[in-house]
Amino acid sequence: MYDVIIVGGGPSGLMAAIAAGEIGKKVLLLEKGTKLGKKLAISGGGRCNVTNRLSQEEIVKHIPGNGRFLYSPFSVFNNEDIITFFEGLGVELKEEDHGRMFPVSNRAQDVVDTLVRQLEKLRVEVLFERPVAKLLMNDDKVLGVRLKSGQEILSKAVVLAVGGKAVPQTGSTGDGYPWAQRAGHTVTTLYPTEVPLLSDEKFIRSKELQGLALRDVAVSVLNKKGKVLITHKMDMLFTHFGLSGPAILRCSQYVVKERMKNGESPVDMVIDSLPQENGESTFQMLVKLMKEDAKKSVKNVWKGVAPERWLLFLLNRAGIEPNEIGANLSNEKVRALAGLLKSFTMKVNGTQPIEKAFVTGGGVSVKEIEPKTMASKKKPGLYFCGEILDIHGYTGGYNITSALVTGKIAGMSAAQYAKTIPYVPVEYK
Repeated sequence: MYDVIIVGGGPSGLMAAIAAGEIGKKVLLLEKGTKLGKKLAISGGGRCNVTNRLSQEEIVKHIPGNGRFLYSPFSVFNNEDIITFFEGLGVELKEEDHGRMFPVSNRAQDVVDTLVRQLEKLRVEVLFERPVAKLLMNDDKVLGVRLKSGQEILSKAVVLAVGGKAVPQTGSTGDGYPWAQRAGHTVTTLYPTEVPLLSDEKFIRSKELQGLALRDVAVSVLNKKGKVLITHKMDMLFTHFGLSGPAILRCSQYVVKERMKNGESPVDMVIDSLPQENGESTFQMLVKLMKEDAKKSVKNVWKGVAPERWLLFLLNRAGIEPNEIGANLSNEKVRALAGLLKSFTMKVNGTQPIEKAFVTGGGVSVKEIEPKTMASKKKPGLYFCGEILDIHGYTGGYNITSALVTGKIAGMSAAQYAKTIPYVPVEYK
């Protein structure tokens, strides 16, 4: 009989196991794979972006999927506490752009190893290759888990930290959703977020822009009435299937949600190559450059305005010959190019599947979770943390922050709850 069983050895599960181990006597961590912290080890390009140092308001803004739910957990344990926690365990951290915090060693494995050592120190029992088949429970509470092998393990509290459906090679294969539903929870529609986009545009199919990166462009998603839903100013990339890169990943969930609303129709995206200019100033800049070198071909006159492949592509769209001499060009054509530089519109018609996404959208409804304890409002003794919850953020340390915060609180609360439960054998189903 255990005080707490944690199912899943990812970021939130490791944190939950440590938090429970600091309070509880008998804590068991069940991992269906052969390694702990697989997702942590590959996060941040193998460097592990452990959290973000921006203000709590900014962090919540960067978690468009129910980020506001985290205000209450943050009052118990927050991003600054995560930094203190890791530094207390000897992992030195450094701050990079946009508040991202990384280990000074630049090695994600150092973070994983430190957490595993802490589990050993706290005598948390860890069992590998133990996939769970179901939760054991009766009408009153959770009573433990049944493994796929048929073995039943009883416990006063269970923390589900099994992740979502994104990055399945790390073990996140959506196992926890049916368990949550059997315990009375609502699982909201699952969808990919932080995921590359697909497009059937001719220029995508012909791969003429494949591999072209645009730096610091503003990318917007429009609804079917042409209203801007979101704009992200970052880098982007044209691929053989559509679009990728940071700006695109951040826009992807808005494309998914718009397609859910519009009957899965294609969605318009607008690329603004010169977000610091307006339409008129772009036109005037092109004219000025032409006048300064009236005898040169336009492709040479404007070569600094945009990457060469992008410029040639837009010149073609504007009906301008790249070798045309600036002095011979009509204002109308220059205006057409200025318009394309400011708002090149293209259609996207979906995303890569959820398995190719970085983050799962949807999950166990946060309306059914106590925010200060991460306890189920439906089934006493059951706790949730990490990506199984309907909480999702942009990449940049925001999802890991959510996982570590909810993990810490779930593990701590489960162990405190277990202390109040006398062990009396009961029937379960």
